[in-house]
Amino acid sequence: MSAICGSGRGKRTEIGGEDFAVCNPTKQSCVSSSGNSDQRKLDYEREDYLNDVSIILPVYNAARWLDECLQSVLEQDFQGSMELLVFNDASKDDSMNIIRKWGNKLEDRSIHVVIGGHESSHPKGVGFAKNRAVAQSFGRFLCFLDADDAMMPQRVRLQYEAALVHTNCIIGCQVMREPEGSTERYTRWINGLTQEQLVTQVFTSHGPTVIMPTWFCSREWFDRIGTFDEGGKGVPEDLLFFYENLRKGGGMFRVDHCLLLYRYHSEAATHAVLEETIWKNRVRFLEERVLSLWPSFTIWNAGKQGRKLYRSLSSKNQKKVVSFCDVDRSKITKGFYTYQESKDMPKPKIPIYHFTEAKPPFIICVKLDLTGGRFEENLSSLKLKEGVDYYHFS
Repeated sequence: MSAICGSGRGKRTEIGGEDFAVCNPTKQSCVSSSGNSDQRKLDYEREDYLNDVSIILPVYNAARWLDECLQSVLEQDFQGSMELLVFNDASKDDSMNIIRKWGNKLEDRSIHVVIGGHESSHPKGVGFAKNRAVAQSFGRFLCFLDADDAMMPQRVRLQYEAALVHTNCIIGCQVMREPEGSTERYTRWINGLTQEQLVTQVFTSHGPTVIMPTWFCSREWFDRIGTFDEGGKGVPEDLLFFYENLRKGGGMFRVDHCLLLYRYHSEAATHAVLEETIWKNRVRFLEERVLSLWPSFTIWNAGKQGRKLYRSLSSKNQKKVVSFCDVDRSKITKGFYTYQESKDMPKPKIPIYHFTEAKPPFIICVKLDLTGGRFEENLSSLKLKEGVDYYHFS
């Protein structure tokens, strides 16, 4: 293990090896970041943070994108102080050489660069890398950046201004997708949610309503939530952290400007997370936050997704389902859904109604923006309030 102390100004800092330690130049105390949960805490009564904003950049085999990414750091128009915290998660390509090349350019613009990492045979995962980068930081605010994305010049400035007003919040922004036209429905959802829907639509298959590559928050709030899950490949660390933010009473706010070029490609870490893993976490969170408060409810969709949700619920919450509803006449004519896998005798039979005859509240298992507006019109005709009378789940 190695440690480094100093002023934090004027030269690039590199921290290598499997484990590393970071010293607080103000208090001259060292804290190891080799453990999974020993996150360095800052003293929030201090007025002498070394920087206003710490840009958190985990890196794994990102050589093809790093020049554009780091150029976008260099071009930020923020007038406060910034530092860049890089953690190399065992990259095997030319990522580290590119980062070192950019280090001097960034330092010349008074952006202090700290490089940490490890050279194991395998990466330890996005959660691990983010936690280690945060552990290296001394900024009052954290700006998360993925190595395959690029920031617009005003990103840090506008999100910093929003974070000063919206404390105890994860701050996001609108995005521009690259390649243009990829994931069109998802991108419309990211950019089009209202402030209220940032809260009410946290259960959908899209995941966090402010997406991880746009996150910006105070270091104080990050430490209060905790660290990212370090389970490695296949763990939705951003979703789990997002849920914990809500459990701790945190909010979300989106800056309604396009501040990030959000790249879509087959090697993105999100593709390593199994859909079933995300599904199970979403169901448990829905049960915890909503269904625990409802004595009964209707599942909107008597088809595959609605039945899957019913089967995934705890026995206690299955008993709260009073009906399914749908627009499909064949399903409605059938009259009921029989839960054949149940150990109860007789098998539970849940009635199926037309949506106009069903009783709210609803858990809606119909995907938005896929029916040419017909589903949205049907829902609107009932004059219900999202977050009170219904929640979207699909």
